[in-house]
Amino acid sequence: MYEQQILRILLDVGARGISVKKLAKHVYNHSCTLFSQPDFADVYRFVQNYVQRHSRSPQGLIEHAERWGCYRLNTRSQQGRQLMIDFQSEAAEPAAEESEPPAADLSLDLFAAEDFA
Repeated sequence: MYEQQILRILLDVGARGISVKKLAKHVYNHSCTLFSQPDFADVYRFVQNYVQRHSRSPQGLIEHAERWGCYRLNTRSQQGRQLMIDFQSEAAEPAAEESEPPAADLSLDLFAAEDFA
């Protein structure tokens, strides 16, 4: 339910990591809408279990950061490396190579000065 949000936040945080409590707050804030508001205790419990489940093995998706109680994406795991790939920067490069001059503006002026003279 909240897995994609957790991974997106961990990806944004980068190598410095984030605590479980702050991660749960971010997930909670992303999940709140005008018509529904989840219970923070449920979100915290889910985030805590998710982080514990995926940080147990050395090849897990999440690993401990340098600071105590903080977690980050494991870039040594196959899944972690796949999440770190940035496809947007690769898509922007060919567009810059094929730059064409801007087309001339051939639209008519609605309030031309000669119409009012």
